Amino acid sequence: MIRIAVLASGGGTNLQALMDAENPFGRIELVIGSRSGILALDRARSAGIPTRVISSKKLGGEFAARMLETLAEFRTGLIVLAGYLTILPAEIINAYEGRVVNIHPALLPAFGGKGYYGLKVHEAALARGVKVTGATVHLVTEEPDGGPILAQKAVAVLPGDTPEKLQARVMEQAEWELLPREVRKLCRNLEWSKWRA
Repeated sequence: MIRIAVLASGGGTNLQALMDAENPFGRIELVIGSRSGILALDRARSAGIPTRVISSKKLGGEFAARMLETLAEFRTGLIVLAGYLTILPAEIINAYEGRVVNIHPALLPAFGGKGYYGLKVHEAALARGVKVTGATVHLVTEEPDGGPILAQKAVAVLPGDTPEKLQARVMEQAEWELLPREVRKLCRNLEWSKWRA
């Protein structure tokens, strides 16, 4: 059973989708918030999942060491970024190479990279006039939103869409389906590789 740490910065809807999904190969053992008082931490506590707050703003140069120490304490095998708005330092990405996954609310490489997060992604998609957007699950590398793509799902942009309406549709039709499915696959592959080792 792969031990999962979910990192979140907001409402935790993708965390909820992960908690609600069946995953015979992995279990969420830790939720780390980028700040206190976020709904994602409340969701985790309600489900009996341990939580921590690790703030890059407060910790500065100590951030990577604190994060790695906490992940090691919980024997984390897979890190899932679910609406996490902090860029992970290279030390963490390298320590968990191939075991950090992110969900992005667009069809990468469109509307990805530095500055594209949350509603900003949907505002940019509407401003560009695209007819189709969606979500992407990808492995995390040092290049923001630049890691290998694992899965994508397209979602139609409808007349009269606002960034908020489009965000809700992308979450419901793509993110909440893609992320649990791809996390389950990653956990299965990690389990198999443990048995083969």
